[in-house]
Amino acid sequence: MTFNDNVRIDTSKVSKRGGAKRGGIIAGGGIGIVAILLAIGSQVLGVNLNGFAPAVNQALGAGSALSEPASGELEGCASGADANTDVECRMAAASDSLDRYWQSQVGNYRAPAPVVLFSGQTQSACGAASSATGPFYCPADEAIYIDVAFFDTLSQDYGASNGSLSQMYVLAHEWGHHISNLIGSLQSVGRESGPASGSVRLELQADCFAGAWVQSASTVTDDQGVPFLKPVTQQEIADAMSAAAAVGDDHIMESAGVGVNPERFTHGTSEQRQRWFQTGFTQGPTACGTFDVPASQL
Repeated sequence: MTFNDNVRIDTSKVSKRGGAKRGGIIAGGGIGIVAILLAIGSQVLGVNLNGFAPAVNQALGAGSALSEPASGELEGCASGADANTDVECRMAAASDSLDRYWQSQVGNYRAPAPVVLFSGQTQSACGAASSATGPFYCPADEAIYIDVAFFDTLSQDYGASNGSLSQMYVLAHEWGHHISNLIGSLQSVGRESGPASGSVRLELQADCFAGAWVQSASTVTDDQGVPFLKPVTQQEIADAMSAAAAVGDDHIMESAGVGVNPERFTHGTSEQRQRWFQTGFTQGPTACGTFDVPASQL
């Protein structure tokens, strides 16, 4: 989607971290471990639960602590024109829009604290993470973590479009996990997998919430009443659909060269992810009751 050039961006919802440094050499097998996690879809566009931390720490090199740089403000992102040309500014502008949208939708709403744009590696309340783990929402600190280099990975390795709405879909999906946390859906999910598991229902709900925001995004305004975004085009919707398809469990497993095993599903198929995004887009957030439908309707 395209931002109106003169919309003003509140960047306070986003912080930026440089690459975290480690006191030692990363274990040589670390990349392989994280790649396996990606292949089974455990963290691509997902929720980073506390139990995931040991695996990531091992992948990054167990026994050595991350030296976390201080977070700082995002600079040079004042207007929609900046968001149209810079991916980090785009994340800041989309965060501002998402925050304003969900304020009007959820009674007990509070913003994620905050959206963390990091490079390379970082530390969260859910443990250490790297750019290889993909974007995630950490319930323990209610923060969203994104390395924007992931968008290139999603495009080059998984076949997604690298259009602006493809990128913003990723953020909107993670914001959807925060909404699921606020309304209690997330708390009902364990570590189970399978085609009708709570994990799959949670991911499809986040996709639906992302679609709901896209539906109304052109009506969300800044403090001066300027809409953040221009009306969405069919090509932009197609970009978002390509991103949703790219992170389906079946597509990820096929891309990894392993057999598609529904019992290991944690995020839903490409078709399901696209369909639930479209459900939110056409019907709004009240239609996102993925925990209320039978398995045959997921």
